[in-house]
Amino acid sequence: MNDFQKAILDQKPVLVDFYADWCGPCRALAPELEKLKASMGDDVRILKVDVDKNPDVSAQFGVRSIPTMILFREGEILWRNTGAMPAPQIETALNGALATASNS
Repeated sequence: MNDFQKAILDQKPVLVDFYADWCGPCRALAPELEKLKASMGDDVRILKVDVDKNPDVSAQFGVRSIPTMILFREGEILWRNTGAMPAPQIETALNGALATASNS
């Protein structure tokens, strides 16, 4: 998980998807994240964290329901959402959070 810590401290925004293989909404979110990646390209890195294999990381960020998405930049949480969403809605939320963070 050193790579995880390194990634969330990066200047490049990182969207972390906390999921589990057995979770239906998590499986529904996966193709939406693929669409998001295609749409946003290299503007945002997407990481997936399996909560069953990484309970410490999940606990560290208070993940109690899945799927949970958290947007990090330089270690700061800019946005957080629990539940599946369509890619365009995620992109709008991320762009809004990034714009707000840039103006602070």
